[in-house]
Amino acid sequence: MECFEGLFSRSYAKGDESRATLGHQTTVLHTHALLSWALLLTICPASEVRNILRKHLPRLPTLLESEDVNMRIAAGETIALLFELARDLDAEFEHEGLEPLCEKLTALATDCHKHRAKNDKRKQRSVFRDVLRGVEEGDFQTETIRFGTERMEIDSWVRKRMYDAFREFVGSGMNYHLQANEFIRDVFALGPPVMVDSATLKAMKISRFERHLYNAAAFKARTKARSKVRDKRVDVGEF
Repeated sequence: MECFEGLFSRSYAKGDESRATLGHQTTVLHTHALLSWALLLTICPASEVRNILRKHLPRLPTLLESEDVNMRIAAGETIALLFELARDLDAEFEHEGLEPLCEKLTALATDCHKHRAKNDKRKQRSVFRDVLRGVEEGDFQTETIRFGTERMEIDSWVRKRMYDAFREFVGSGMNYHLQANEFIRDVFALGPPVMVDSATLKAMKISRFERHLYNAAAFKARTKARSKVRDKRVDVGEF
């Protein structure tokens, strides 16, 4: 985590409120470092979370003033994540800088600066409305993800950070991985992959490519199961 901290913390405002002039590629690097750091936060022990709160919560809001919309959004979501973790540790958690922080978040949730692109403003407003609710009220807008015959709820900032990280990594194949990838299913506590018969698969409104991936996963699962049965038969025979 220290490696990631060493990167994104260079975007923090200095003691005199000034900030270094950074190129676009450097800002992109710092944004990804912040998101990677936030992902590791989701599995941090309580003692480490307390240290991080003391060290970073007072400084993270300075990233909300970045000229880059993706950095502002990453900072906002990370702040909401930290508040969620803090309240998990202490339901009565209070942050000294809550009022000025909420003022910044409100401004971003209602941003109407003309020099910013419409798409950036629309994306930012949507995210920061959720961030503001998370910081002020400890609330999270639950999202339901449907894949195949199953569904999964994203009901916390921790779960959202994990889901977004996997989705960014696997891209359009996320639904397939939620159905068939044992590691990802284990992370989200989905249990073993659910096998679906061909008739049900045809009735599902999924693309031909997704159907192909699912059939491949089902074939792999059947082969794995048969191998285990054969191994047991060999063991019994040898015994």
